[in-house]
Amino acid sequence: MIATAAEHRGAARSARRRRTLREAAVFVALAVPNVALIAWFTYRPLVLNVYYSTLDWTLGSATARAVGLDNYTQFFSSGEAGRVFLTTAWFTVSTVALSMGLGLLVALGLNRRIRGAGLAQATVFSPFVLSGVGVGLAWQYIFDPTVGALGAIIRAFGGTSPQWFNDETLSLVMVVLVYVWKNLGYAAVIYLAGLQAIPADILEAAAVDGAGPRRKFFSVTLPLLSPTTFFLLVTSTLSSLQAFDLIRAMTPLGRGTTTLIYDAYLRAFGGYNQAGYSAMISTVLFVLLVVLTLVQLVVVERRVHYR
Repeated sequence: MIATAAEHRGAARSARRRRTLREAAVFVALAVPNVALIAWFTYRPLVLNVYYSTLDWTLGSATARAVGLDNYTQFFSSGEAGRVFLTTAWFTVSTVALSMGLGLLVALGLNRRIRGAGLAQATVFSPFVLSGVGVGLAWQYIFDPTVGALGAIIRAFGGTSPQWFNDETLSLVMVVLVYVWKNLGYAAVIYLAGLQAIPADILEAAAVDGAGPRRKFFSVTLPLLSPTTFFLLVTSTLSSLQAFDLIRAMTPLGRGTTTLIYDAYLRAFGGYNQAGYSAMISTVLFVLLVVLTLVQLVVVERRVHYR
């Protein structure tokens, strides 16, 4: 009996060991190809970009000269860094704030049992899935002061169309408005999902306690939406910092709209022929993305109320 029990335990351990080995083999077979692809197409270019940022190199050239940190020194010691960072900050803060603020208002309007609510939601969200280049070209025509629809409307009321493309401030305002219009639906749909996930009994209890619509919104609804707000803040910030196609389509020369990512493009492909300098700007942008994400995760998340 004792020998039989020991044999059973040994057989069970062997079976568990074989099952563990099979599961490990399946995991390796499924994970390794994906990890290898991610490492080759994501992390390898990232490491190479850091290396390229230390070179004085032109795209297509077979030779490059190592310059160490000279590209970084040149960038941060010139007035260009302040101008580019200011444009990037202005674009990012304004687009994130407007898209989230207006998205919440639209979500509150859509969170009602009215006829055609589904159609309204689809209409609001549809610009988000459109091509950024297509949207940029369409709005470029609308803002054109000579043949554009907006200029025609302004002239019909006796006004003069602003020179959106020649004035650096107006160019940035124009791109911000179009970017917010395109991405407003994303924030609205995410906020709508958050509103619909709030338990109805909590809102009813607040109403029973005498809370009016305004008090109920600021004291109950908004705190319960903090996880949704935090998610949108992180994703919208990262998206705005990497916005490229809309800026490229509407302001090809980058006059007034030269953010970090667009400056990197112009340096490599816009006639400067400074691939190493462009890689340096891309590296700076990557570090900025990491720092902002960590700050949001460490600082902002403390104010999030998970229910």
